[in-house]
Amino acid sequence: MKLLSLNSCYVPDDLDSVIQYDSQSEVNPESVGMSFKQRNAIWKATETLYKTGASPAITLCVRRKGQIVLNRAIGYARGNGPQDTAQTPKVLATPDTRICLFSASKVVTAMMIHLLDEMGEIDLLDPISNYIPEYGVNGKKDATIYHLLAHRGGIPSLPKGTDPQLLFNPEAALDLLYKAKPIAPSGHRVAYHALTAGYVLGEIIQRVTGKNAREFLAEKISIPMEMPSFNFGLAPEYRDKVALNYSTGIKPILLMDTFLRNILGGSMEDAEYYTNDPKFMDTICPAGNIFATAEESSRFFQMLLDGGRYKDKQIFSPKTIRRATIEVSRPEMDAKLILPMRYAMGPMLGAKPVGLYGFNTPNAFGHLGYTSIFCWADPDRDIAVSLLTSGKFLVGTGLPAVMNLVANISKQCTNVRSSER
Repeated sequence: MKLLSLNSCYVPDDLDSVIQYDSQSEVNPESVGMSFKQRNAIWKATETLYKTGASPAITLCVRRKGQIVLNRAIGYARGNGPQDTAQTPKVLATPDTRICLFSASKVVTAMMIHLLDEMGEIDLLDPISNYIPEYGVNGKKDATIYHLLAHRGGIPSLPKGTDPQLLFNPEAALDLLYKAKPIAPSGHRVAYHALTAGYVLGEIIQRVTGKNAREFLAEKISIPMEMPSFNFGLAPEYRDKVALNYSTGIKPILLMDTFLRNILGGSMEDAEYYTNDPKFMDTICPAGNIFATAEESSRFFQMLLDGGRYKDKQIFSPKTIRRATIEVSRPEMDAKLILPMRYAMGPMLGAKPVGLYGFNTPNAFGHLGYTSIFCWADPDRDIAVSLLTSGKFLVGTGLPAVMNLVANISKQCTNVRSSER
């Protein structure tokens, strides 16, 4: 990656040549209380993001009142990164392209933990050491499952200097976490747990059910919801449809680079290299390696919006979803993200007057994924959205463009609850 370059991908003059629609799934927007002008404004903002060259591929699925109004892809899944040339073989992105959700995976893992509570297998207020005795040392004896879900577990990062290849070895990561000393007593300090909480929650699933997180997700969510590839890692039969990750934008330097390394445990180039490795698709990383299409991710959030119901199947009870999406404390400065955050027990929440999901979104819930992925549901607007990108950027023209797109979605999808009063 060049230091003083935008590290952008090539953008053709004819955008239609790199746009793929799923016209059969998209309904007339007027049937769900939107105009064609509103839907077109959302897609225009998507094209504006693509024109920045910050993301080689973008897939977007927007559901409104349970119906798909947008299910489209723009760009290339592979072969059009900043360092690729005109001669590099290219593969168009389609609505069927699988993209890693990164930290948006946390919501799915959290909901599996909530499901175990619903089933009576665990209690969220129990100490983690009730289920993983080895965890209760070095000041972590009283740390609860709730603390982990709310990013208050006191173990936001793996030790400094940890080999990034530990990403492929969950058992070794867990061993480090068992020995770790918390940065503060559990519950005392909110600090984003980028990878760590996921490993521990995944181990709880394993010990309680006898199944790993991948098996449990398939049994309880992926198969009942008819999403066989929606899971941790990606099975070999789907890998010809996966988008590669690309580090784009201006290279973070000095404090910004330190900030990223503090959260991710490595540079953006490290993240690109290791997450494109087939071993990353083989492993289970409960905090960050679900692969899905935008439609599948949107389908999951629509199910949550529908009170846990998918077709004739009750995946979660409405009470479980309500509990999982209630704000756990007042907004406060996150010690890792250095941003004021509103957390529930798993999801990141929207805010008023402005939040992660646009303006006036206090009841929206979802999660970000590695700087440029946004997956959320907003009951006020009756929308379930999945915006997946293969470009990983923090500094450059992509950031304001992606924030504009997210805000545009909330703007164009007007508040249903207000209009129906």
